[in-house]
Amino acid sequence: MPDTLQRAIPSHEARERDRLTTPAARIKARYRKLVFVTWFLTLDLIMFGSFVRLTDSGLGCPDWPGCYGHVTPIGAAGHIEGALAAMPYGAVSFFKAWIEMIHRYAGSILGLLIIAIAVMAWRHRRQLGNTPYLATTALVAVCVQGAFGAWTVTHRLMPLIVTTHLLLGMSLLALMTWLAAREKSHLPVAARRGAALPWMAAGLALLFMQIALGGWVSTNYAALACMDFPTCHGQWLPTMDFRDGYSLIRALGMLPSGAVISQAALTAIHWTHRNFAFIVFAYLGTMGFRLRADPGLRGPATLLLALLLAQLLTGLTTIFFQWPLAVAVLHNGGAAGLVLSTVTLLVRLSRARNGAKIPS
Repeated sequence: MPDTLQRAIPSHEARERDRLTTPAARIKARYRKLVFVTWFLTLDLIMFGSFVRLTDSGLGCPDWPGCYGHVTPIGAAGHIEGALAAMPYGAVSFFKAWIEMIHRYAGSILGLLIIAIAVMAWRHRRQLGNTPYLATTALVAVCVQGAFGAWTVTHRLMPLIVTTHLLLGMSLLALMTWLAAREKSHLPVAARRGAALPWMAAGLALLFMQIALGGWVSTNYAALACMDFPTCHGQWLPTMDFRDGYSLIRALGMLPSGAVISQAALTAIHWTHRNFAFIVFAYLGTMGFRLRADPGLRGPATLLLALLLAQLLTGLTTIFFQWPLAVAVLHNGGAAGLVLSTVTLLVRLSRARNGAKIPS
């Protein structure tokens, strides 16, 4: 190519600089970066939260928001040493205290970032071209999530509160994914694909039901209630107690009467989550397979299918290898991944249905 012609064609870097020369473009770029960083931290925090739960670190600092009234476990060293001396194998240790406090620190940072997003969304709503109400909803959600995080500690890991805390975390991830998906460009989606929007919304509802069932398994420590597959205790319909298993208002490991929860109740919890997974797998798998044919949906649809297979694999691994920590955390992360891929599909289907402009 002649030098004169090459100089006449602006480079990619030059075009990018030109695109960011206007104040509105710079605001959009800053907002987009902030949203994506916050979205990534939300996903990380959900996975770290599962690590907190699965390492029994939820009561590593049995007060809130500090650790025995201190900002870090360093200041609470005397209290932690005393708790270790009284109960060497109890819920309190330096390791668990740090895990719990790091989770709280990260949650606080997340809250500040979402406040910044909400402020920018309102202050620059004309330049951004999007309604600020979604960012405001995310701000309300993170505040409610923080309250349930405190109640998780003060109510001594009550299963209902811990499961609600998990569902709120997944809901916050869904909101942040929605915000991020609005800012991400993609190939056009055929308008006819918009008809799949209500079906995908039903898939998200099924997914959240399965996450709730999985959270109930985890918070009641029922993951190993059935040690065989596909049967449970060698039976397709083992002895189960659904009334006690799904009694909501009770302490960890206990029934409302004060009695210890039975194996039959734990089996009911595990069996329900395991079998409902097949419904979710079949439904979302069918949706992902069909939507994958559209170039604008192929990425998140392929991710959806891959994560469904990964969830099946990690779910079975927890049974056969007796709940290894890394696999259990990955299983929770896979559920979060299914939420983000499903919400991304919903946003793109909604855009196709309404004829909305794809961001550049």
